[in-house]
Amino acid sequence: MAIFQQGLTWQGLARCVEADPEIFFPERGGSSKAARAVCSECPVRQECLRYALANREQFGIWGGTSERERRRLRRTQSPSRGVTLVG
Repeated sequence: MAIFQQGLTWQGLARCVEADPEIFFPERGGSSKAARAVCSECPVRQECLRYALANREQFGIWGGTSERERRRLRRTQSPSRGVTLVG
């Protein structure tokens, strides 16, 4: 069950809806380059990342980040500061 239910209208604007979903879930040690390329051009990247952080998504590339990167962000971001994308 999702912890965070925001209006999910942003999902319809996401670039990933036009891509093969498998690129967002690479095998362990596999490349996430294709997924990150899609995310880098996505107009709702920040909303996607916010959703993944709030719902503690454990698998896949969300908002251009891996689970390891999202864990790091959760440790360094206070809830009131929001999410700032770099790069």
